[in-house]
Amino acid sequence: MAILLNNPASSHKTTELADRYQQIRSCSVNLCSILEPEDYVVQSMASVSPTKWHLAHTSWLFEAFILARQSNYRVFDPNYHFLFNSYYYAKGQMYARTRRGLLSRPTVKEILAYRRFIDDRMLELLNGTPDPELAFLVELGLNHEQQHQELMLTDIKHVFSINPLQPALIDSRPHRRRSPLGECGYSDIAGGTLEIGATGSGFCFDNETPRHRVLVRKFQLANRPVSNREYREFVNDRGYARNTLWLSDGWAWVQTGNIDRPLYWSEDLESEFTLSGLREIDPDAPVSHVSFYEADAYARWAGSRLPTEAEWETAATGPVEGHFMDSGLLHPRALPESQGDNEGNGNTAGLRQMFGDVWEWTASPYSPYPGFRPLAGSLGEYNGKFMCNQMVCRGGSCATPPGHVRASYRNFFYPQERWQFFGIRLARDV
Repeated sequence: MAILLNNPASSHKTTELADRYQQIRSCSVNLCSILEPEDYVVQSMASVSPTKWHLAHTSWLFEAFILARQSNYRVFDPNYHFLFNSYYYAKGQMYARTRRGLLSRPTVKEILAYRRFIDDRMLELLNGTPDPELAFLVELGLNHEQQHQELMLTDIKHVFSINPLQPALIDSRPHRRRSPLGECGYSDIAGGTLEIGATGSGFCFDNETPRHRVLVRKFQLANRPVSNREYREFVNDRGYARNTLWLSDGWAWVQTGNIDRPLYWSEDLESEFTLSGLREIDPDAPVSHVSFYEADAYARWAGSRLPTEAEWETAATGPVEGHFMDSGLLHPRALPESQGDNEGNGNTAGLRQMFGDVWEWTASPYSPYPGFRPLAGSLGEYNGKFMCNQMVCRGGSCATPPGHVRASYRNFFYPQERWQFFGIRLARDV
C-alpha cells in the first residue's frame, strides 16, 4: 500500500498561508496513515521518538508559540504542555526524552483529536491576511513540522528494523541502472573570498545567518556521493579493523559498539533493511546510514577528505532539485542513466545529487556564524544552544519534504549518529 504524500509549494507567494498550513499538516498524518496503533507508541532508542509524540509535539508548538498568545485562548489539555514540550526550558519543564515510549496515554485517537483542535484554531486565526509576525511564526512552525515529517520516517524505520518480523511501511523498489555506475570523478571548484549563508527574502532558520565572507581555497569535489559498491570495498578491505583510518573518538566508538558495517546492512553485506522491508543492496545507489566517524574514515581510506560546509555551499550553485520525499520511494536511488555519470545537471561544475537522496556529512563542526544572533525569547532555543559537539550535514535526503532545503540549509547531528539518511561526498585539496 502506498502512502499519500502531499507536495506543498515551497513559498506562499502563490498559495495562501492557510492552504499551505493545511497541506503540510495533512501530509504529517498521511505519512503514518497505514501504521497500526501499536506502531505509534514504540521508542527503539533515545534518539527515536514515537510517531504519536511527533504528531503531538508539532501541534504543541503551534499552540505554545502562536495560539497561547491570544488572551481568550484556552489550551486543549494543560498536561500536554509538559508531555510534548521538547527542549524549550523557557516554556517550562518537559517529560524526559528517553521515556517518551512509556506514554501509552494519551492515545493515538486523542492525539489526532488534539491535532484537529489545533488546526481548527489555527485556521480561524489565519482567516484573513496575517500580520508579518504571525506569518513568520506560522512559517517557522511549518518548517518545523517538515523536519518532523522526516524524523517520523527515519524513526519508524529504526523501530521496524529491530522487529524480527521486519515489517515494511511501503511497497516500493527504486529503479536499478542497466549499466554499472562509472568511476567517481572530481570537479575543480574555484576558490576565493566568497559569501555563504541565507540570502533573499524567503524563509530561513536563524542558524543560516548572517550571510558572511569566507576564504575558500581552490579544491576538488566528487561529482556524486559515494556508492554502496565503493563503500563495500572499504568494508572488505578491513576498513573497520584499521585504527589508522579512524579519529580517536571514532575508533573508540567502533570498538565499544562492535561496528563493522553501515546501519541496516546484513552481515553478508548483500542486503539492507529499508522502509520497504529487507531488500538487496543496490550497488550503484548512494551509501546511507553511516556516521560522521565512518564517513571520515572512508574518506581517509580513499585518499580524500570530507568537504567543509563552506566548500559544499559554494559548490551548490545549481537549482535545488533532487530525489526527495515526494517520490514515494523513501530510499536513496542510483544516479539515473539519462543524466550520465559525468554530465552537468543544472550545476556548472557538473555535480550530481547535491540535493536529496542522502544528507552529506561535512568536516565542519556546528558552530555560530560570525555575528550570529538567535531568535528572541524562547524561540532562540530552537538552534543556538545546540552549537556544540555536533557536525554539519548538507543537502537533504530521500525523506526530506520537497521545497524544505536550500543551499544554505544547515542540519546538524552528533558524529556517532546513523539513523538518518547520512551519506558521503568526497573532496580533495588542489
